[in-house]
Amino acid sequence: MTRICNLLSIAGTDPSGGAGIQADLKTFSALGAYGTTVITALVAQNTRGVQSIYPISPRFVAEQLDSVLGDVRIDSAKIGMLGQAAIVRTVADKLRQYPIPYVVLDTVMVAKSGDFLLLPDAVDAVRDLLLPLASIITPNLPEAAALLGCRPADSEGEMREQGRALLAYGCGAVVMKGGHLPGQSSPDWLITATGEQRFDAARVDTRHTHGTGCTLSAALAALRPLHDDWAQTLFAAKTWLQQALLHADDLQVGQGIGPVHHFHQWW
Repeated sequence: MTRICNLLSIAGTDPSGGAGIQADLKTFSALGAYGTTVITALVAQNTRGVQSIYPISPRFVAEQLDSVLGDVRIDSAKIGMLGQAAIVRTVADKLRQYPIPYVVLDTVMVAKSGDFLLLPDAVDAVRDLLLPLASIITPNLPEAAALLGCRPADSEGEMREQGRALLAYGCGAVVMKGGHLPGQSSPDWLITATGEQRFDAARVDTRHTHGTGCTLSAALAALRPLHDDWAQTLFAAKTWLQQALLHADDLQVGQGIGPVHHFHQWW
């Protein structure tokens, strides 16, 4: 019998169900894995934006991590919204205490609505403490620029250059997401120590893209134990996410930027 993977999401919540912990659990389930969670912040948000954030204490985040990692075999983890530097340090400490085969770090800083999800002092902590522990990171262009302290890339050449700069901080691989570049397609670049590979996808004509970044990183975490390398994993994750975007308009959730359709294969 094929072993079902156990996955962990370390992230904030989205009560409207399109992003954060809720999106991660949907992604894990849709891709055939069992999901566990550690909540870093309670976020009052919906498809129209973020209304407020209630931070969880670093001590309680640590206790949640001990509860899960001290009991459950975790095959892969996804890290999303952390919010504050103290929680970044807590998560880094626990990753060193409980090594996990694959760690996907989604460098969440700004919500789709434009609301900030990471305090400025936490950016340095993410770069210095978590990047060296991550198997792969998935920044968009503004997030990559914030981590590097430079302006966002406006060409694929600059994307690759910034990806190499991030790789130098110690992560195993970098996915530079090119959704902010103009054009009919959305190019992503996978940067590793052994090379660089371009992944292209046609832009989907939908405004319902809430939680896309969360969903992609969760899909990478879910699929990596099933594939030989990050290139195969990224191809499979993007192929699945493209279908979730193509079917996003089948849902009717909220009055703003709605979610992708995580269960497009089943409903």
